[in-house]
Amino acid sequence: MIKSMTAYAKTEITDSSLTVGVEIRTVNSRFLDCQIRVPHGYGPLEDKIKECVARRLGRGRVELRLFVTDMSEESCAYEVNFPKARAYHKALAAMAADLGLGSEIPLSLFTGSQGMISPAEVTVDQESRWQVIERCIDQCLTELDTMRQAEGDYLKNDFLTRLSDIEKALDRVETECADLVPQYQKKLMERISALTGGMVELDQARIAQEAAVLADRSDITEEITRARSHILQFRNIVDSPEPGGRKLNFLLQEFNREFNTMGSKVGHASVAHVIVDVKSELERLREQVQNVE
Repeated sequence: MIKSMTAYAKTEITDSSLTVGVEIRTVNSRFLDCQIRVPHGYGPLEDKIKECVARRLGRGRVELRLFVTDMSEESCAYEVNFPKARAYHKALAAMAADLGLGSEIPLSLFTGSQGMISPAEVTVDQESRWQVIERCIDQCLTELDTMRQAEGDYLKNDFLTRLSDIEKALDRVETECADLVPQYQKKLMERISALTGGMVELDQARIAQEAAVLADRSDITEEITRARSHILQFRNIVDSPEPGGRKLNFLLQEFNREFNTMGSKVGHASVAHVIVDVKSELERLREQVQNVE
């Protein structure tokens, strides 16, 4: 199955007073590379999150952000700076006594003082929240996978179209090279006649022999056979349920090798043009395959 490594998904789940959000972006990479960002206090969960990702994704660069909002009373705590409060109260009481003011000191004077009351560190019960977090991650990965499959279907159709074009090009090359011996005989006779001005009688047997040697050196039957085999393997990998990005990339290298050899063996201009077009198609395939898991 062809799946793209480029995708995006965002999911949010609310369970009682706990709201968990997960955002995932993926791009192509040779290996699975997870970059996890979690809120303060949730660092120990990073390994578990990476395990969740590894179960669903084979490779690619993954950027995952976790958002947690807890509206329960247990999640909110504050602490009072009592030494500062006592010193502040003592100063206010002395000021009130010196100025003959009332003895009552409003509490608002304390709460308005910076640093008197501050948020306290709350111990996060990660295990109790992990079930909700894991459920949200799995749901987000499912949405991500849907997008990756949709993009993969597009890539698959593009691959099959280009493979059909390459197969047709192979048919043209095979047809052009089917009668190499007569072509080389004709070229040899034309060259010898041009050089001798028609003054030398041509040895037809010797020309046929030399033409056969040239045709043998230019024979690309094996390369065509291997190229057709690569096309078949490419289609099988595309239809396979297993991730095939690495295999496809390897096959494209083999494709290039076969067509480079054909180009070096065959000296026909028409065949050379076909091979150039095929190599352009292979380059486009290679660019697309880089994004396949």
